[in-house]
Amino acid sequence: MKKKRNIINYFIIITILILTTSVLLYIFRTRVKIVYNIFSTKISKKTEQDIFNLYSKKVKNSLAKSFKSSEIVYPPKKIVLIAIKDESILELWATDETKTKLIKKYPILAKSGKLGPKLKSGDRQIPEGVYDIEYLNPNSRYHLSLRVNYPNQFDLDMAQKDGRVNLGGDIMIHGSNVSIGCIAIGDDNIEEVFTIASIVKKENIRVIISPTDFRKKSLKNCNLLKNIHIDWIEALYQKIEQELLKFSDL
Repeated sequence: MKKKRNIINYFIIITILILTTSVLLYIFRTRVKIVYNIFSTKISKKTEQDIFNLYSKKVKNSLAKSFKSSEIVYPPKKIVLIAIKDESILELWATDETKTKLIKKYPILAKSGKLGPKLKSGDRQIPEGVYDIEYLNPNSRYHLSLRVNYPNQFDLDMAQKDGRVNLGGDIMIHGSNVSIGCIAIGDDNIEEVFTIASIVKKENIRVIISPTDFRKKSLKNCNLLKNIHIDWIEALYQKIEQELLKFSDL
């Protein structure tokens, strides 16, 4: 009888441990996945081609309807990624031989800081401006990522003017749903963006990061300039506005 009771107690303890572990894994699933990604990338290095081979068919199928409705040939020749900070949206625009159209909007799942440009390392700000992509990272801690070329020449020139140093860096568009100073769009979405970026190559990718959508409300009609006290902010926002106006899905 005592042996039977001990067996029952043993199974109860095991069941409680399994349930507790399952609950904790669910609660901290994002952090567990990030830790897994960190260690897995150290163990097994993937190439950009590996990622393309893994996701290209899936991405083509998932975006087929969007490309068809936009009347853009897949794969495109060039892409533009437009991040609107106050709307938490990343737009994917694609160009074929004759035209450029909006293909898809991705929700930005995590971002940090406030409206306004990045000024220094550690300020948690997402940069604002017009950028290129430096490289694609198939071994990101956040699944996959595209590195933005912050600080660009404008950022460097304004820092010199202000006497600022240590501007920070490592600004990425990546997967997952956590971020400090970067743009996180989730794993499934970064697979689409990464795969298309791999096709068109980094030289044919432009990134526009704007505090707000100047296509909806012009710079002169919004209150941004009143709230951000930086000498050169108007010049920056005029440049962003000019670029955004090239991408109106009318």
